[in-house]
Amino acid sequence: MPVLKNARHERFAQALSQGKTADEAYEAAGYTANRGNAARLKANESIMKRVREIAARVSEKAEWSAADRLLALKAIFDSNAEKDARVAIAAIAEANKMQGSYPPTQLRHAGPTGGAIPTVDLTNMSADDLERLESILGPLAGGPGGDDEADPGGEGEAGG
Repeated sequence: MPVLKNARHERFAQALSQGKTADEAYEAAGYTANRGNAARLKANESIMKRVREIAARVSEKAEWSAADRLLALKAIFDSNAEKDARVAIAAIAEANKMQGSYPPTQLRHAGPTGGAIPTVDLTNMSADDLERLESILGPLAGGPGGDDEADPGGEGEAGG
């Protein structure tokens, strides 16, 4: 579909395709604000077709195929193979990643036996019990110098 004959309709369609609401697009096209008229114009078949066409062209231009990306990486490699080996190697590495030569990185955390990490619910402990636990574990958490005067409640001071 070619550009709409009515210039205001074309500006309206362009604004809609840019993500503006019908009300915003209506005003951007030069009309006086009118929600009903904006909605009616948006529902117009020629406007809807034009918006779809504009959106298709934009996505077509923005989309690089995998082949396009590989060709670009090959061009980078070719132009840098003799000048800068690091850039050439980086281009090869990126191409290899794109084609799945490297397995995805998996980070797994496990307990001492390889199973789940054990946890302990301390929410119902008394203040005395928490203090005793802090006296036992505090030096371990802070290394050789203790826990570096950390807040025993673990919450920090409010208001300094």
